[in-house]
Amino acid sequence: MTAQELAASLQGKLIVSCQAPPGDPMRETGTLVRLAQSAAAGGAAAIRANEPEVVAAIAAAVDLPVIGLWKDGDIGVYITPTVRHALAIAAAGAAVVAADATDRPRPDGSTFADLVTAVHEAGALVMADVSTLAEGLAAAAQGADFVSTTLSGYVPGTPKQTGPDLDLVAALSAAIDVPVVAEGRINTPEEAAEALDRGAHSIVVGTAITAPTALTTRFVAGIARP
Repeated sequence: MTAQELAASLQGKLIVSCQAPPGDPMRETGTLVRLAQSAAAGGAAAIRANEPEVVAAIAAAVDLPVIGLWKDGDIGVYITPTVRHALAIAAAGAAVVAADATDRPRPDGSTFADLVTAVHEAGALVMADVSTLAEGLAAAAQGADFVSTTLSGYVPGTPKQTGPDLDLVAALSAAIDVPVVAEGRINTPEEAAEALDRGAHSIVVGTAITAPTALTTRFVAGIARP
């Protein structure tokens, strides 16, 4: 599927992130596959998933494009941090490889442009996870097929918010020609719709759909009394 064909299939649609953090009971390949199948049954247009084994299993189980990534660590650049990680995700069957495209140094000394070239040569597309307008502009110029607001609020110097960074969504949508994906702290259907109204091409939702531990924690905290 070409970038144009995939973009057309995702326009105005929901992408569901089926991931679980280390130590969470949901972090098991079969469980994440069933989450993806449930998301597909509910109308998701694509699945975002972490690690080669999970990406391969979900790609085999659902008839939807998989946006794959490989989180390695939790400091600095850790979302698909090297060309090696990116190629492993492409080989696992991801239609799109998502990778950190911030201006921070990558652990293998490569550039984001190096990763884009390698993934394109492997036959997959690239989603740039960014935190600022400048990073999004740079990622688009370096060949990213999609630009996502995934990292806004999670990189030092970016605004801390309880909801999505809709200002970044709007700024990117006005500034670049590649599709902009709204991701990060989208908690309600209303926020998702507002992101589309602000120019997002498509929406990624994870925790609000696929994270029972985090959702339970939120409710427990919400009803707690002194």
